[in-house]
Amino acid sequence: MKMVRLGKTEITTPQNAFGALPIQRVNMETAVRILRKAREGGMTFFDTARAYSDSEEKLGQAFAGMRDKVYIATKTAATTPEDFWHDLETSLKNLQTDYIDIYQFHWPKQCYQPGDGTGMYECMLEAKKKGMIRHIGMTNHILKVAHEGIDSGLYETLQFPFSYLSSEKELELVEKCKAADMGFIAMKGLAGGLITDSASAFAYMAQYDNVLPIWGIQKESELDEWLSYMHDPAEMTLERQAFIEREKKELVGDFCRGCGYCMPCPVGIQINSCARMSLMLRRAPSANNLTPRAQEMMRKIEDCIHCGQCKKKCPYGLDTPELLKRNYADYKKILAGEVKVN
Repeated sequence: MKMVRLGKTEITTPQNAFGALPIQRVNMETAVRILRKAREGGMTFFDTARAYSDSEEKLGQAFAGMRDKVYIATKTAATTPEDFWHDLETSLKNLQTDYIDIYQFHWPKQCYQPGDGTGMYECMLEAKKKGMIRHIGMTNHILKVAHEGIDSGLYETLQFPFSYLSSEKELELVEKCKAADMGFIAMKGLAGGLITDSASAFAYMAQYDNVLPIWGIQKESELDEWLSYMHDPAEMTLERQAFIEREKKELVGDFCRGCGYCMPCPVGIQINSCARMSLMLRRAPSANNLTPRAQEMMRKIEDCIHCGQCKKKCPYGLDTPELLKRNYADYKKILAGEVKVN
């Protein structure tokens, strides 16, 4: 298994890491079993966040007594020093540890820097001085803020969406991080579920020696798939390159990644599911998305009050209300039998 060095942090780990957002959806016993199996299978890097409900607690339970065997990254969405310290102390308690390997600002709207009046970066420096955190990172979905983070020289890692559907703009971030000796942690490696060929996704990431992908894992079967690449890594082939090119032609552009930053909707529309329903119906077995429950979810689009909040919040600049409208129109045609899906 190829190893990745996360820039100046000097953290070196297999290029196959665990994204712990999805384990908030399973019970404690299941989560602990999956997490321990991941470590036993060779994964050493685990990414979570204060915002992921009980994900931190599950990591803490799973790795109690073996803290030196894993690297843990977590995040704070705090915007005030008071909330920063509250989040950090809560995370340390939940994770059952006295330090965090990489502490990240979670999608900040600005690049925090010393003397900017917020006091946020000063909190990071103090936490690092106290030994509560070892490295300072940032996660984001906004290119401008990501570039500012790299250019500032203040951050040791950047976490940003990256997959084989990414554009030249995201590739530029990868290259800039490498030049700056800054670790690049790739989230959304499966583009929010739109990429269904894990081997091609893995092989694509392996082309970049400074990129650490964190795969969102909820089920043991998903973990088994990623662990299989520990001993038999998927490699880029001409066939996979051709497949990826076809995927790009189909998917690149105006599509919802399912990040959920548009949520919550004031009238209860499940935007991050509804706005990409057309793609999901065509890229996975359609039955699960045509149930009475799914139909009711899609019907909620009719309640849209056109407030524009979702469009304003979208980090990708999508016209979310228009996406919802198009997806709902397509969905109704599928239900009526006018359009066929698998």
